[in-house]
Amino acid sequence: MHELTDRELYQALEYARSLDQNTGRRILEQFQLDQFALTQTIFGILPAIIAEQNQDMANLFMDLCFDVICVYQKAFGPMPLQKDMDPDWLEKQAMLLDAELQSLMTDKHMDEKVREKLQDRLRQRSLDETGQAGLVSFMNAAIDDFASENPVRVPAIKTTQTMIFVVIRLFNNLYSRARGQ
Repeated sequence: MHELTDRELYQALEYARSLDQNTGRRILEQFQLDQFALTQTIFGILPAIIAEQNQDMANLFMDLCFDVICVYQKAFGPMPLQKDMDPDWLEKQAMLLDAELQSLMTDKHMDEKVREKLQDRLRQRSLDETGQAGLVSFMNAAIDDFASENPVRVPAIKTTQTMIFVVIRLFNNLYSRARGQ
């Protein structure tokens, strides 16, 4: 998989933002059919972690995840089907992320130094493995802009940006694996 050029990224984001509500709903319904387990993770588990800090940021995260779905479909083609993948693929991805994701859950008792180290490791691995720096930068800017509108959102910036890294990384891994790369 290649990193999107600025032009490809702009066109894909423009496509995502130009969709009407019915088309958007159909895309989400098809995504759920094609990737049921990934849908549950992206729109169920990950926003719940963010919502522990701020519900507005969790809602933004889900909107940005829709943009990510559209960007990947526009730039790299149809969503790979879950039934065509290794049935344990998502579980293996989750196991790799488990300790780092645990560090983001505020209700989990953890030494603060360990928590911070795991969060930093998750961010760094996500940056190193994502390969879509332009998309990550765009998403981070959108998160920063949204959070700046209301100070109660600011504490959730780091978690929201980390989660969007995770989503982009999962999509990159999904599309790469489906294409045998």
